[in-house]
Amino acid sequence: MLGVFSGSIVSPPEELVAAGSRTPSPKTKAGALVKRSFAVKDDIFCIFEGALDNMGSLNQQYGLGKSANEVVLVIEAYKALRDRAPYPPNHVVGHLDGNFAFIVFDKSTSTVFVATDQFGKVPLYWGITADGNVAFADDADLLKGACGKSLASFPQGCFYSTAVGGLRSYENPKNKITAVPATDEEIWGAKFMVEGPAVFAAATK
Repeated sequence: MLGVFSGSIVSPPEELVAAGSRTPSPKTKAGALVKRSFAVKDDIFCIFEGALDNMGSLNQQYGLGKSANEVVLVIEAYKALRDRAPYPPNHVVGHLDGNFAFIVFDKSTSTVFVATDQFGKVPLYWGITADGNVAFADDADLLKGACGKSLASFPQGCFYSTAVGGLRSYENPKNKITAVPATDEEIWGAKFMVEGPAVFAAATK
């Protein structure tokens, strides 16, 4: 999984800029056996990795047939979020039960929507490249050479949306998340903190 977006579409997130310049060594590799899928519908591009455990109820909720897979469902969920404003984005991702990470790009609105599951079972990393692009990948090695300005694990239980203005947690979507450079030898990248429970974006040895 790899998504790179120019600064004209995604401004470098404050959370990554605040984390400072870091060049970590990856401790977690992308899972070779994790299911990956890609789909495009109505100028909405989606890369999905992982699996959802409640596909039956979600397909009913979004009016999809039994044959619909996860990537198609995420596109439909995003369309509901976009077209039924002010439909809360945390409700969309909060209803997804399983291990997953996905990247959505809506060409018609130049919107980027990214999320991971609440337990970080599917690794996802994000960083700012030397020329100011924002990149996402499931393998830190893909970003390590390019993201000299900043590189960190994407925080579990969070989503990033250019439409709502940045990084938010599922449980506390209205609370600001800040990035603190990790100093613990067991952790690389940054630790993301939200008012209330802490959300850790880090990998341990």
